[in-house]
Amino acid sequence: MKTKIEAPIEKNEQRQFEITDLSYDGLGVTKIDHYPIFVSDALPGEIVEAVVTKVGQKYGFAKTKKILKKSADRVTVENRQYTQTGIAPLQHLAYPAQLQFKQKQVENVFQKAQLAINVLPTLGMSDPTHYRNKAQIPVRNLNGQATVGFFRKRSHQLVPMTDFFIQDPEIDKAIAALQSIIRRLAIEPYDEIRHTGVLRNIMVRRGYYSHELMLVLVTRSTKLASAKTLIAMIQSEIPEVTSVIQNINPSKGNAILGKTQKVLWGKPVLRDELLGLQFDISPLSFYQVNPQQTQVLYQKAIDVADLQGTETVIDAYSGIGTIGLSMAKHVKAVKGIEVVEDAVKDARHNAKLNGITNAEFTLGKAETVMLTWQAEGLQADVVVVDPPRKGLAPEFIEAVGKVAPEKVVYISCNPATLARDLTLFGAQGYTAKETQPVDMFPMTTHVESVTLLTK
Repeated sequence: MKTKIEAPIEKNEQRQFEITDLSYDGLGVTKIDHYPIFVSDALPGEIVEAVVTKVGQKYGFAKTKKILKKSADRVTVENRQYTQTGIAPLQHLAYPAQLQFKQKQVENVFQKAQLAINVLPTLGMSDPTHYRNKAQIPVRNLNGQATVGFFRKRSHQLVPMTDFFIQDPEIDKAIAALQSIIRRLAIEPYDEIRHTGVLRNIMVRRGYYSHELMLVLVTRSTKLASAKTLIAMIQSEIPEVTSVIQNINPSKGNAILGKTQKVLWGKPVLRDELLGLQFDISPLSFYQVNPQQTQVLYQKAIDVADLQGTETVIDAYSGIGTIGLSMAKHVKAVKGIEVVEDAVKDARHNAKLNGITNAEFTLGKAETVMLTWQAEGLQADVVVVDPPRKGLAPEFIEAVGKVAPEKVVYISCNPATLARDLTLFGAQGYTAKETQPVDMFPMTTHVESVTLLTK
């Protein structure tokens, strides 16, 4: 029979805590008798007075009420709502300290995984605000009118706002103008409890170089009343808009976008540039949200691969072709693989758009396609991966081991799954010497990185 551990704190207890560390999700960490307590709005080196909000068997949570001793790294927050909604959970931490925190985050997971890999200082931005080129904003009824904003953390309670701090200011302006138009046309906002109403979400994308704006109106129903008037008002009041698209999501779940969409006006895609190349981006396509740091990230991937111009590169999660096409001029051939059919079409289109003839894109699962190519005699020199947060499947890593490229370039958005996958690559004979973190999401706890593995 397991002995129940008695927590050294009680719920609703108010007491002083000395903060010694930051957790991976940006909470202050303190310990009492080896029992960890995670404290909101608290930084290492601070002494805070906090109330205990939750007591578990292994750890507890507390909420800061008063800061008795401040950290030298604490800065004045722009707006408490940015923390309450999770838009900018690190806004109270000075930016140089944020970069150090992200470097340490990667170091900690490597240490736990017993990986002796050097982690370089995080590459940051000169201005760590207003960087996002894409916004997905809920629309709800508040005080009898359609209101845009962001949900409070761990809730569906809308916090009304039109200034989002980390988004391109032109996107914020477009959202504010659109809210005004929606109210004047009395377009009914979505009610998720009753599953009624029309307008669920607004998605806005803006080309960093092209300045094109794409507006996506996510509706519960196919019918969108006053559509012609809506488009005329958008053209008049938001002149940067180049496309207005209706995305239809009739589901009751939390998914933001549905599978069906139609162009109400303008182009079906948004055009932008990346490392001197042009890309057409459709509404459902994945495209990195920080255009300035994406160039830093991809250039770092090109640099660590040390390409000589003779290589055949497999881009194993090729999406709309951003990484593969960025590498194309540095290598003999790029072979992209992607499971989403529309993304493959976009990648082929983007290759033609840029006059790139040494890159081709195939629909399928990377682990299957790579082994087929190998059986047909293809020898890959470099495999590039940029997987989602869940990381790579073990069978994919085994397939890379069989294909046996000299180098693997791993672009990661999750240090925990990166560490797990690097261990699995080790079993295939691949090792890494260093990892370069890149701050793609300033003011948040997320960190991307580039790691070179060699055979």
